[in-house]
Amino acid sequence: MERNAFRIEEEEYLPDDLLVEIFSRVPLASLARFRSVSKRWKALIKDVRFNKSSQIMLIGSRVYLANINFLGAQENIINITSQFNLKHPLSNSSKQVNIREAFHCDGLLLCTTEDNRLVVWNPSLDETTWIKPRSYYERPDIFAFGKSSCNKYKILRISLHKPRPAFEFMRPRLYEIYDFTSNSWRVVVDEVRDWSILGLARRGTCVDGNSYWLAFSSSQLQWMDILLRFDFSTERFTSMHNPSSSGRIFALSVTREEQKLCLLASVADNVYVWMATKIDSAEAMSWSKFLTVKRVYNNQWRFLTGMNFLVDEENKVIVCPGKSLDSDRFLHIVGEDIYIEVDQHDAGSRCSLLLCYVPTLVSASNPQGVGARKVPSLNAIL
Repeated sequence: MERNAFRIEEEEYLPDDLLVEIFSRVPLASLARFRSVSKRWKALIKDVRFNKSSQIMLIGSRVYLANINFLGAQENIINITSQFNLKHPLSNSSKQVNIREAFHCDGLLLCTTEDNRLVVWNPSLDETTWIKPRSYYERPDIFAFGKSSCNKYKILRISLHKPRPAFEFMRPRLYEIYDFTSNSWRVVVDEVRDWSILGLARRGTCVDGNSYWLAFSSSQLQWMDILLRFDFSTERFTSMHNPSSSGRIFALSVTREEQKLCLLASVADNVYVWMATKIDSAEAMSWSKFLTVKRVYNNQWRFLTGMNFLVDEENKVIVCPGKSLDSDRFLHIVGEDIYIEVDQHDAGSRCSLLLCYVPTLVSASNPQGVGARKVPSLNAIL
């Protein structure tokens, strides 16, 4: 009793600002066990640890954690702080898994591999769950990772019809949802299949647990751009409102810090960045024009449908991986009066994907929180 009383008195004596400073110096994996000390510690760890985001880069087939410093000198703009290593748990080899695509939701990554496998990964905790297919995965499959309003994580798989010679686009053939509660796939019945997602745009954007794509619809007997949302609570697709004066829409992304949905569009010689200021549960959305970029910068690269980019609200710029722009540069940073080409020769390859990343203590092996949570051993942490 005396020992427990002493522990509680010590914990209550430490002021919040001191605890926050201590937590900021503790490895992320170690914080998982500290959450059980008290409700106060649990709340502080949750609220304080993750208020600033970093960036994840897919370079070659490897995932790296990086920070972008817009005020630094040319050679110091990008700081690649660490590499995350993904290995298959059943393999005795030290060889890493080659990653083809990555999708981010609340600190967890859903990755497709070059050998057509699917894995949920918390790189900060080095935890994985390998997702077996109901039958098999196909390379053109479209995946999305999100969560419902009651924080249940789910995976969406869209299987596509094979292209026909007279039909340019591949329509969705089958929708499947992977439920972590039952650890199984189930088919979703949804008759809205008059749309198609092309090229790089198949990598959706996750905002507030739901996924968004730029798609083409033929519902009006002509192909037209639409903003498509999949709601992981209702498990339904919805065509959302996009700004009517936006022009040709060709990419979606989010802001670095607050994860607001952004839309990239072009009209004549200008490229506009629109930011969603309000998203309703129905089709309604409110947009504001955040940034205008002159196409004068577009002399060494070109905008592509579904290209990857991030929006930095504070510095009023967009950051684009060179590979996403069909450019030989590592990154492009573009604003109203700013254009910076960034080379990163140490990386050894171009960056193909740039994502906002906020570490999480949610377990990749048990994202629903069902049952006991596996915590890495102290030897694994040190």
